[in-house]
Amino acid sequence: MAVAEMKWTSTALIVIGMQKDYVSKTSPSRMESGEVILPNVIKTVDVARSRGMPIVWVVREHDHLGRDVELFRRHNYVTPDKPKPVIKGRPGTELVDELEIKDSDYKLVKTRFSAFFNTNLHSYLQAIGVNSLVIIGLQTPNCIRQTVFDAVSFDYQSVKVIADASGAAAPDIHEVNLYDIRKINVGTPTLEEWSKPI
Repeated sequence: MAVAEMKWTSTALIVIGMQKDYVSKTSPSRMESGEVILPNVIKTVDVARSRGMPIVWVVREHDHLGRDVELFRRHNYVTPDKPKPVIKGRPGTELVDELEIKDSDYKLVKTRFSAFFNTNLHSYLQAIGVNSLVIIGLQTPNCIRQTVFDAVSFDYQSVKVIADASGAAAPDIHEVNLYDIRKINVGTPTLEEWSKPI
């Protein structure tokens, strides 16, 4: 196997939160940035597939009463008229229609910001020989940031966030979080920069 091929098969693409409740126009929990970054998320996934990279789809799915939601927002799940996103078994938990989990991919369900917290993500990645991560999706100050910091704590050799394939509630929030994670040696290339052949 060529060096470049080995690099990509030991690098996993982690796609976080690209679910209908967070991206679809009709959802009360929608983030506008989800729709903005969707074309670049699609392209990033296509590039990852062409390189033979393992792909992990990270989604939230919650109990209908919110019993597994973070304490600070659990009240939303028992209050009438409040949006109750990503309820287990409901269509809002599904990926947006433009994205697809293939048989060779891995789906991971989480109930907290970090994709590593109380999940088997680290053991799964170790089992398939992954030592580097590329992270995209929603949203930068919460799920992406927490996943990045945990990946650094687990000593992944390289961690990158594709700057224009990830987003937050507002562009300035996104940018300040990218600035912050660069301080812990996490790369934040654009899709164009990351897609260049090695």
